[in-house]
Amino acid sequence: MPTKRVLVTGGAGFLGSHLCDRLLAAGHDVLAVDNFSTGSQANLGHLLRKPHFHLRQHDVVQPLDEDVDGIFNLACPASPLHYQRDPVHTTLTSVLGVHHLLELAERRGARLFQASTSEVYGDPQVTPQSENYRGNVNPLGPRACYDEGKRCAETLCFAYHLQRGVAVRIARIFNTYGPRLAPGDGRVVSNFICQALRGEDITVYGSGEQTRSFCYVDDLIEGVLLLMDADIEGPLNLGNPDCRPVLELAELVLRLTGSRSRIVFQALPADDPKMRCPDIRHATRQLGWAPKVRLEDGLRETIDYFRHLLH
Repeated sequence: MPTKRVLVTGGAGFLGSHLCDRLLAAGHDVLAVDNFSTGSQANLGHLLRKPHFHLRQHDVVQPLDEDVDGIFNLACPASPLHYQRDPVHTTLTSVLGVHHLLELAERRGARLFQASTSEVYGDPQVTPQSENYRGNVNPLGPRACYDEGKRCAETLCFAYHLQRGVAVRIARIFNTYGPRLAPGDGRVVSNFICQALRGEDITVYGSGEQTRSFCYVDDLIEGVLLLMDADIEGPLNLGNPDCRPVLELAELVLRLTGSRSRIVFQALPADDPKMRCPDIRHATRQLGWAPKVRLEDGLRETIDYFRHLLH
């Protein structure tokens, strides 16, 4: 992209902070906005003195007016532990938040990137999941505030695009991991690593045979930037098609950390998907994108991050 003033909502979060790094490195002027409900200013501490970086505390449930050329909307709690804490606010963040940002995009003639999610597929009945699969979502379950909120956000994006000509880009993001994941946020990678490093039991829900896709954060951000700059609205799946059983991930974390933690099993949460694997053929064909970082290599980087964080 040519040099622009870019807004990143959810900028203090895991993905948002990495995206801010890349945008600044590309020479853009970046405004990060976050309500700090799950994001942390520590994720952006290394950027605060940079002249082209700006940080503001703001909740996207409230309108926002800034002179921007591009908008990356990553504002929403992404782990079940966090988004189920206040399901009303989670739903409003996805729906009312993207509405305010689409209004801003229309006023400024800006392009908007919407961070959607693999959770729009719910507990899928097919694998891998392609973009034309309509999903199997429980609209009244404990995950609905996030799943249905993100589905409605996609609807609003295309409504603004088709009715009002707003330029939108939508990515359905699958499980992503790497440095700056928050400890104790309920995500499987950070849970397993923190438990292993502390010598605690590693908690596997269900039998551990359910599959997950694990994409390293650097690969994911590369896909986000390629899509934002491409001439395609999406939605496109962004994730790693190298899917692994959760139990295999737990065993791999034990090996890489050298931990003597035990693996223990607990009941599977309600509506927890049994299969999660992206079909990324469209992203590969239209963006030339595919993940490059091997799971073992990405886990080593993530484990090193948590070793320093926890000691």
